[in-house]
Amino acid sequence: MGVRLASLHPLSDPPFLRRAKDGVTIQLRAQPGARRSVLELTAEGGLKAAVTAPPEDGKANAAVIALLAEAWRLPKSSFDVMRGATARDKTVSVAGDIALLADRIAEWEQRVRKHG
Repeated sequence: MGVRLASLHPLSDPPFLRRAKDGVTIQLRAQPGARRSVLELTAEGGLKAAVTAPPEDGKANAAVIALLAEAWRLPKSSFDVMRGATARDKTVSVAGDIALLADRIAEWEQRVRKHG
């Protein structure tokens, strides 16, 4: 019955996120062959995905998608590496409701910033 504060103060989109026609795109830097898999923010507000998978035969890309899907509670099938399949700097598309995706990712960003 009360008013949700989130609706009064929508979260702004993270710097690594762009709204697209059928979802959003994410800019990130991948670090394959890492000691542990972790999705984190850089000091500049970018996104870094460290994965234990090696950078061969698409294993690192699959691990990056799995990491994003787990962090943002989205199906892996909604992700696609658009650019940078063989590079560290990648553009990943996420298909779905644009507002829902942007809000979910912005909420994740806020949690990470708050808890370090």
